[in-house]
Amino acid sequence: MKKRTLALCMGIAVTAAMTAGCGGGEQATEAPAATEAPADTEAADTADTEAEAEDTDAEGGSEDLIVVGYAQVGAESDWRTANTESFKSTFTEENGYKLIFDDAQQKQENQIKAIRSFIQQDVDYIVVAPVVETGWETVLEEAKEAGIPVILSDRQMKVSDESLYECWVGGNFVKEGETAGDWLADYLEAQGRGEEEINIVTIQGTIGASAQVGRTEGFGNKLAEHSNWKMLDMQSGEFTQAKGQEVMESFLKSYDDIDVVVCENDNEAFGAIDAIKAAGKTCGPDGDIIIFSFDAVKAAFDAMIAGDLNAAFECNPLHGPRVAEIIQKLEAGEEVEKIQYVDEAYFDTSMDLEEIVKTRAY
Repeated sequence: MKKRTLALCMGIAVTAAMTAGCGGGEQATEAPAATEAPADTEAADTADTEAEAEDTDAEGGSEDLIVVGYAQVGAESDWRTANTESFKSTFTEENGYKLIFDDAQQKQENQIKAIRSFIQQDVDYIVVAPVVETGWETVLEEAKEAGIPVILSDRQMKVSDESLYECWVGGNFVKEGETAGDWLADYLEAQGRGEEEINIVTIQGTIGASAQVGRTEGFGNKLAEHSNWKMLDMQSGEFTQAKGQEVMESFLKSYDDIDVVVCENDNEAFGAIDAIKAAGKTCGPDGDIIIFSFDAVKAAFDAMIAGDLNAAFECNPLHGPRVAEIIQKLEAGEEVEKIQYVDEAYFDTSMDLEEIVKTRAY
């Protein structure tokens, strides 16, 4: 493994920063600034990242920095924006790092190109938030041959040789889905509807993404425990608001009696809410349809406070500090756990959401 040495004081400073923001019980008090998806072509993106790395080398400062290449999925949601900002604010020169960032714009082929570019640039670590779970073995083998450790963030990969990556950091997606199912059971029971036949539709995320796979599986586990719950339909909303609205419009045309809408991220829920209202129906705690989502970004709190959304199940996007902690351990020659879950909770309209949202960093 390639190593670069940081001054002791720099390591202490980074560790302190990570302890303060590492997906723990308390949230940071400042919201990350929003970032926009790059509009340049793939070729321009690659040229920009390579030029950025060359500029740093020309300045002569990169020899003291740990160089990290981050292949991000895209900028499809508020959650992803917060996730990107977490990395950009963590992997700074002040903290001892040089970050080479690449936005794949939801395409696996772009991420594979980015990883190969990172290998060519001889980075110290590669971090990937994979678009889908499969199809990575060849490029990971190339990284391994180059002696560059790979860390997975948010979504997982399915590979025959797990030594191709060091570890994975993210949410427990199956648990998130199961927590949502338990919440729904309790909510219906409190409404006196515990034994009533409940018609459900699901707006899934990008098919094959580990968040989609895990949340679908987790909620499905709870669905199987309730013989009176009926899943009418499941379609992908691709984790976007526009597609979520489109799928919900289709559901409303196909099914007259929908009791519950499961949205596998917040942005899909915002689109679904728009579709429900446009159809002359209502949703939320006082509405015709129960609707909940995953991620729990600030806009989801706004939707709950407005009475449009019943609940949001957290998927903590602040992975940057946890990944930095892992890199510091690897730099020190320590072993790291293969699977590392971030801490997560859930929120619903029975809580003091206006106070809770003041403490949220995303």
